[in-house]
Amino acid sequence: MNVTQQQPIIVNILVVGVGGQGVMTASEILCEAAILQGFDAKKTEVAGMSQRGGVVSSHVRFGPKVYSPEIARGEADVLVAFEAAEAMRWCHYLRPNGVAMVNRLHLEPPVVSLGLFPYPPDPVEEIRKQGLRVYDFDGSAIALELGDKRLVNTVMLGAISENLPFTPEMLKERIVERFRVRKPALAELNAQAFDRGRAAAK
Repeated sequence: MNVTQQQPIIVNILVVGVGGQGVMTASEILCEAAILQGFDAKKTEVAGMSQRGGVVSSHVRFGPKVYSPEIARGEADVLVAFEAAEAMRWCHYLRPNGVAMVNRLHLEPPVVSLGLFPYPPDPVEEIRKQGLRVYDFDGSAIALELGDKRLVNTVMLGAISENLPFTPEMLKERIVERFRVRKPALAELNAQAFDRGRAAAK
């Protein structure tokens, strides 16, 4: 599903994962790209013990005019999950024809390591059982192949780039430019990460 085919008034993207994976950076880049394309954009973030591997989520909304950053349940066009169980936990936010782009990585949050909740045996399969469209791949392995696990956020942005109302090339350029200004040595590496994520999603 490509959200550009539906021509929605508002595009809703939910980005989820755990602390240290770059969830908030990814949502910032999406907002910047949307604003550069002339959209109004808003986001909200929730970080629970993010420095200790706690869960992190960010709602990103953009369109002609956005009044609230909150995505209602059942209204997300795209769910970008940096961790498999978090994808399962948030999948009820997806529209029936939405897309879940899932990194297969399994990271136990503190509630699991403390024995308060079990980790689901197959989070991606649980999502599929609900009739939702899921694309899953090992984004973390791709990032490690490129030399830095922190590249997973760029890998995941590349993966969703075909499901946005602007071109993948435009989003890639925004990412590369961001690093070209702040950390020039990482610009080309992030360009590669984006391309690898885009290819993996196909």
